[in-house]
Amino acid sequence: MPVKGLKDNAIKTSIETLNATLADLVALRLALKQAHWNVKGRNFIAIHELFDAVFDRVGEGADTVAERVQILGGVAMGTAEVVAGKAKMAPYPTDAVEDARHVEEISTRLADVGGRVRKAIETVAETGDEGTVDIFVGLSRQIDKDLWFIESHLGK
Repeated sequence: MPVKGLKDNAIKTSIETLNATLADLVALRLALKQAHWNVKGRNFIAIHELFDAVFDRVGEGADTVAERVQILGGVAMGTAEVVAGKAKMAPYPTDAVEDARHVEEISTRLADVGGRVRKAIETVAETGDEGTVDIFVGLSRQIDKDLWFIESHLGK
């Protein structure tokens, strides 16, 4: 049953925005695992473990997003087919090996997803769905922190 007190258009906008974010988060997790499995270089262990930790945190965010879709009365759309069609992320390069390349690739994707999450905050805030806004704010904060951790390996 949808949240009482929210207008139908707010619920519809929130569900659509949450599902778009869910697709991005699932795609980001796959990119993180690809990097985690294939990274090589002088900083292997630090980066390998960092990618795994970020993978876990992105998964927690995806779970929170999917649960909010359910709370609002929608269907969480996280299948491989949906993610392949909806995620706004460039394909991850399968030829990447060196740690610096993986760090750059993941950094770019985290920054892109972070930007879309900030846009989601604005979109949902206009509808008055403060519960969903709060989820996006927390997600934005975590992505920014993870991006900082990863970009630190690039000297940024």
